[in-house]
Amino acid sequence: MTVLDGARERWVHSGGVELCVAELGDPRQPTVVLVHGYPDSKEVWSEVAARLAGAFHVVLYDVRGHGRSTAPSPLRGGFTLDKLTDDFLAVADAVSPGRPVHLVGHDWGSVQSWEFVTVKRTEGRVASFTSMSGPSLDHFGHWINKRLRRPTPRRVGQLLGQGAKSWYVYLLHTPVLPELAWRGPLGKRWPGILERVEKVPGGDYPTASLPSDAAHGAWLYRDNVRPRLRRPREDAYAHVPVQLITPLDDAFLSERLYDGLELWAPQLTRRALPAKHWVPRTRPDRLADWITEFVTATEDGRSGTGAKGKYADRFGGQLVLVTGAGNGIGRATAFAFAEAGARVVAVDRDAEAAARTAELSRLIGAPAAWAETVDVSDEQAMEKLAARVAAEYGVVDVLVNNAGIGLSGSFFDTTPQDWKKVLDVNLWGVIHGCRLFGRQMAERGQGGHIVNTASAAAFQPSRALPAYGTSKAAVLMLSECLRAELAGQGIGVTAICPGLVNTNITATAHFAGVDAEEEKRRQRRTARLYGARNYPPEKVADAVLEAVVHNRAVVPVTPEARGAHLMSRFAPGVLRRLARVKPPL
Repeated sequence: MTVLDGARERWVHSGGVELCVAELGDPRQPTVVLVHGYPDSKEVWSEVAARLAGAFHVVLYDVRGHGRSTAPSPLRGGFTLDKLTDDFLAVADAVSPGRPVHLVGHDWGSVQSWEFVTVKRTEGRVASFTSMSGPSLDHFGHWINKRLRRPTPRRVGQLLGQGAKSWYVYLLHTPVLPELAWRGPLGKRWPGILERVEKVPGGDYPTASLPSDAAHGAWLYRDNVRPRLRRPREDAYAHVPVQLITPLDDAFLSERLYDGLELWAPQLTRRALPAKHWVPRTRPDRLADWITEFVTATEDGRSGTGAKGKYADRFGGQLVLVTGAGNGIGRATAFAFAEAGARVVAVDRDAEAAARTAELSRLIGAPAAWAETVDVSDEQAMEKLAARVAAEYGVVDVLVNNAGIGLSGSFFDTTPQDWKKVLDVNLWGVIHGCRLFGRQMAERGQGGHIVNTASAAAFQPSRALPAYGTSKAAVLMLSECLRAELAGQGIGVTAICPGLVNTNITATAHFAGVDAEEEKRRQRRTARLYGARNYPPEKVADAVLEAVVHNRAVVPVTPEARGAHLMSRFAPGVLRRLARVKPPL
């Protein structure tokens, strides 16, 4: 039994074909119409539809010639955008005659949906449009023409890059061969290819109609691509709010295709997802959340989704977990992701501080935020946390292993207990986080990012920081090794290396080899030094988001950290001499 077996089914007549339409949810609720792509049938949406059905009237239909819908005769000329628009209007009139529908399209479902939301005859029938992995052919044509008219090296590179990604389009224009391939070996191997390359789970997708769906669907390209790219419409402006969801690892479409889209879609909300092309199957939870948020905002008369931060298009709706989030860099990082619209899990051993971070994250812009209390050095507690987060909130998209403690003192004054404490938190806490949450990312198979907070002490030796520097150098090397291992799975790993940052780590740092009174004096003096430097943790948080966006390996943050990093590579002897200087504490 498939997810759609419980759906209400009807047949809608349109221009000589019979369209198979499935409905879930309460018809009194806003209607969301899901349009599938190539070489799919409506079942590609089954997981997303099941998640939306609790809040909306969800409608799916097999595009003409696909699934259980009949094919036009003859096939040539039967798949034009004009006829596909007729089909959409017939479905919309049947399922929601007195109310505009919210449109969602993937791949060719998105390509044809761009037509639906830019032609005059659909005005008033569509309330909003969510597009993923399928540009407007008109916008694409103008994009190409602009780069041909002014062929700068960058624009030529963009054209060549997209041209390489579009290899399959050329093949689909060849006569007979695509049909033979799909009805022969390719149709049989396609499910395995999707599982191996795209990490698409099996189940009710693809259906047994795949070979004929793909053979018929070749006419989508033949009937539309060349005519529209040669003569793109000049009036292809969207008359509804548009949400663009861009899979960052899409093998078929470049992100650059959507440059300047605001010109054609004035009410545009951008989202980005670290995933491959078939997101309806691989990331149904994330899509359902974004669709729900966007449709609800449109129904309420709001034009956007609420997230207004610099990277709202990149992190909006993603799940981010930050350890050591009760204060300092951890809290600032949680806030930065919250402002970008991410869902935040604030983890700290101080329950009250974690709760406060979660509360403020919601006020700043996080659609949801939760507080979790754990000691990152406790292996069993971290295992329970990872299981709880996965069960209650989902698989983490970005993990920030930030929790850490300070320790200063000479090597011989540092006791085994001191060593154990600093390594348990600064190193083992990072290991536990990477092992547990990183494994969940890897098993999901749709990428992610791990950020480990190291320090400039990782590459800048100091006679006063043997234990702390060792722990942070280990974090740096762990990050480099893990980055190499996970690169093939689309998971980035970054080591963030701040220098002197104005946080309260100095007030709680342990100074080995001195009594309690002297330790307090040194804590106060160090805190004044860091305060006078006054480098805010918010700048480190900004560097964290930048590092995830650009997938950077090692990021020294403060000027002194960047200087030390350069010297460690080009003048290590100078750093070694500086390491001999006794700190003025």
